[in-house]
Amino acid sequence: MNAETIHVDEMPSPVGRLLLLADAQGLREIRFETERHPRPVSPHWLRSSAALAFAREQLEEYFAGTRTGFDLPLHPQGTAFQLTVWEELARIPYAETISYGELARRIGQPQAMRAVGAANGRNPLPIVVPCHRVIGSNGSLTGFGGGLPAKQFLLGWERRIAHGDLFGADDGRRAAR
Repeated sequence: MNAETIHVDEMPSPVGRLLLLADAQGLREIRFETERHPRPVSPHWLRSSAALAFAREQLEEYFAGTRTGFDLPLHPQGTAFQLTVWEELARIPYAETISYGELARRIGQPQAMRAVGAANGRNPLPIVVPCHRVIGSNGSLTGFGGGLPAKQFLLGWERRIAHGDLFGADDGRRAAR
């Protein structure tokens, strides 16, 4: 695989089909089937399950409840500010949530809550770079590229796994408090 080649694959998940994109340097994007602003698949991208097996396997383990962190080569495309925000997102522990204000404080820009929110919303690697763990300061679930039901599911799933309750009825709202 050369640096210009983009490999693409799809996988089923509990939050709908996911489209995975990678290049020679790592995973570039995870797209939800139901994104608010869907983008087309380029005819120049190569469909390749083998090239994305590394990401698919870890995502399957996450959704099976056997993985709480990812160890993947990542290659997101963004501005320096966005990359800073995404790096901090990756530090949010499994099954924990923080507010946009806290995220802004953690990157040393406490007044940049709106910019942090915008960068969070443009995260090209949801789930792996856990933007779903960022909530409103009042504990409310706020926007998510995969939709609020997906965010609610992910938070609830992580909470159940963290507490050893795979079959619990928690729907994610308690994780946001």
